[in-house]
Amino acid sequence: MSMNIYVGNLSFNTAEDELRDLFGAYGEVQSVKIISDQFTGRSRGFGFVEMADREAGMKAVQELDSRDLGGRALKVNEARPKTGGGGGDRRGGGGGRRDSRW
Repeated sequence: MSMNIYVGNLSFNTAEDELRDLFGAYGEVQSVKIISDQFTGRSRGFGFVEMADREAGMKAVQELDSRDLGGRALKVNEARPKTGGGGGDRRGGGGGRRDSRW
């Protein structure tokens, strides 16, 4: 059974290949995704690593949490499942008046 892992506090210069190599020392890495800003393309400082084996993933979480990478202490834990709900369209917010009289 695979495991999805959240990796936070990444340097903006961290590459997906670096994460693949780092986690690969613990087992088979199925995928790596560093999340980037949709407008600037710049890293948002976090990403996800999916490992093929849950046991290997748990070991990686234990050993890599707080480890230094690129001058930053990583925050590593099991990713929470995506929750439903959400976003609506991507045009942003709401319209309407922001007048305190209403």
